Amino acid sequence: MAPPPLDAPDFDAEAFVWHVTPDALVPVPRVSRVDLELLVGIDRARDTLYANTLQFARGLPANNALLWGARGMGKSSVVKAVHAAVRAEGPDLKLVELQREDLPSVGRLLALLRDAPYRFVLFCDDLSFSHDDQHYKSLKAVLDGGVEGRPDNVVLYATSNRRHLMPRDMIENERSSSINPSEAVEEKVSLSDRFGLWLGFHPCSQDEYLAMIRGYCDRHGVAIDDETLRAEAIEWQATRGSRSGRVAWQYFTDLAGRKGVALS
Repeated sequence: MAPPPLDAPDFDAEAFVWHVTPDALVPVPRVSRVDLELLVGIDRARDTLYANTLQFARGLPANNALLWGARGMGKSSVVKAVHAAVRAEGPDLKLVELQREDLPSVGRLLALLRDAPYRFVLFCDDLSFSHDDQHYKSLKAVLDGGVEGRPDNVVLYATSNRRHLMPRDMIENERSSSINPSEAVEEKVSLSDRFGLWLGFHPCSQDEYLAMIRGYCDRHGVAIDDETLRAEAIEWQATRGSRSGRVAWQYFTDLAGRKGVALS
């Protein structure tokens, strides 16, 4: 009654998305990404992740990484940009995206990747866990690997708005209701400790916000003087009630449309 074993996938593509029911690694013909040098205001996190990824792609030891912090500040963008930058250096590094809800299948995915003649960045975007969510136990299989250990050719990069992957009220509730509060909290909080790299992303300054937009304009050939750009961009962020890399891109998209410039 069990389904037949999964055929070895064709690893010609540079990126894949993992699907379940049935299990399949689906190639991504074109990865949606921005260039690494356009990611402004996150220099330390960008450079640290790049160095870690380059080490890994060259067959050297590397850490799993948790990218946490403010929304819209380029956590997922930097993973995809770093992947492209490392590939430009020569190593045929593959990117595999795993959805949070598919974490229970991660053992089957690791078995598929373990014997492949490539190195893989396993990417889980917007990772977090809510009350009574047991998926975090599946994640431990990726980070610790159980008896077999994590495959040497796989490293995990995850992004989250939460440093400990779980809401604070969930942690506090464990403290107040458990027979042994410290043990209950430790089981959940220690999950983030299993990432060797913690890279924090924080809200950008106004100058960084404007520099992001100027970088996009210069790259795509959108002509606008600094005074007009500053006035429009600040008004745009005021209407959104926030300032981030995502808001900068949204303003630039609107600007490019008004200027008649297509974004490829």
